[in-house]
Amino acid sequence: MVQERINEFAKYIEKKGLKTTQQRNDIIRTFLKSGGHLSVDDLHQKVKKVNPRVGYATVYRTLKLLSESGVAVERHFDDGHTRYEHLEPEEHHDHLICIKCGDIIEFEDKNIESLQEKVAKKHGFRVVTHNLEMYGYCKKCNGNT
Repeated sequence: MVQERINEFAKYIEKKGLKTTQQRNDIIRTFLKSGGHLSVDDLHQKVKKVNPRVGYATVYRTLKLLSESGVAVERHFDDGHTRYEHLEPEEHHDHLICIKCGDIIEFEDKNIESLQEKVAKKHGFRVVTHNLEMYGYCKKCNGNT
């Protein structure tokens, strides 16, 4: 699946009249092999281990392109940091975010999805996309507030 997403990105940047470079390839491969929600700083640190010549600005611009192409999803949680994650097409999950330690827990729940669909239908609303983020305290921080 990694190669398919790389090919998808390559087609996108070609369409935009941009070039495929080794640095972009290192960034996208590192991004797609990493799990979780990465900030530009997080990804830059990981990519530097693969290619020490990759600059912060290149990582930033490449993440923006990845987001525009649909390979990455840009997330804005309440901590003010932009993070990026990769999802397979048609994949969806929601988030539990700890307001103390910053941990982000991904989850899927068919009952929540069904309820959201019922609410939208009740109001004659056609959902194109949605985000569910719940903020509180994770197991390790619960009770340590």
